[in-house]
Amino acid sequence: MSRIWEQYLDERDQQVYKKAGLGSKMGIGQKPALVIVDVQYGFTGDKFENIEESIKQYPTSCGESSWRAIPHIKNLLETAREADIPVYFTIIEGSKTSSNDRVAIKGNIFDHPSLLEGEKGTQVVEELKPQKGEIVISKKKPSAFYGTPLVSYLTANQVDTVIVTGCTTSGCVRATVVDAFSHNYRVVVPEECAFDRGITSHAINLFDMQQKYADVVPVEEVIKEIQGLKIHL
Repeated sequence: MSRIWEQYLDERDQQVYKKAGLGSKMGIGQKPALVIVDVQYGFTGDKFENIEESIKQYPTSCGESSWRAIPHIKNLLETAREADIPVYFTIIEGSKTSSNDRVAIKGNIFDHPSLLEGEKGTQVVEELKPQKGEIVISKKKPSAFYGTPLVSYLTANQVDTVIVTGCTTSGCVRATVVDAFSHNYRVVVPEECAFDRGITSHAINLFDMQQKYADVVPVEEVIKEIQGLKIHL
């Protein structure tokens, strides 16, 4: 099966990583949790449209790539709900009462009116609307773990695997993956469930996470593994 990053790698790269022993598979554990990172209107726009149009309203939007990923995330989310797997959402929102210098990324982009607390840009998209009992975590930095109670929730549910979806692949998804790995969780990234504003950065970061920190695999594979688990949470 061809992978999205292969077109960006030369033969030397592929051989070096292979001979180094990188890219081995960890596999999913017995008690996974699903983390949906920042799939909010500020990163998707209101509808499927090209990114050049979408950023006119939401400067952080990933445009059409987000709307290609959302149906895959929705299918995975429904599978997780059916299996009683805990689900956590994160959002980024700028403050209306204090300076937003360096919220998530350098610069003051989160001072934009659409990205402030309570505004539509901070809301999880309707297609993935959180249900009762599903926790939405507000964060100010890239990782879903940094400055949040996520670890305490995962510990309470005896989670051993974190399935990371959302955006951006090169930013908050990657930061969350690295922190999850650093906390000794198994980490899975369903390839179709991550998205970014940049095509190349999306592909290369998926490759790098696959080599070092996570199993980057097709979403259908993840869904089948979840369905096959005997989960008692």
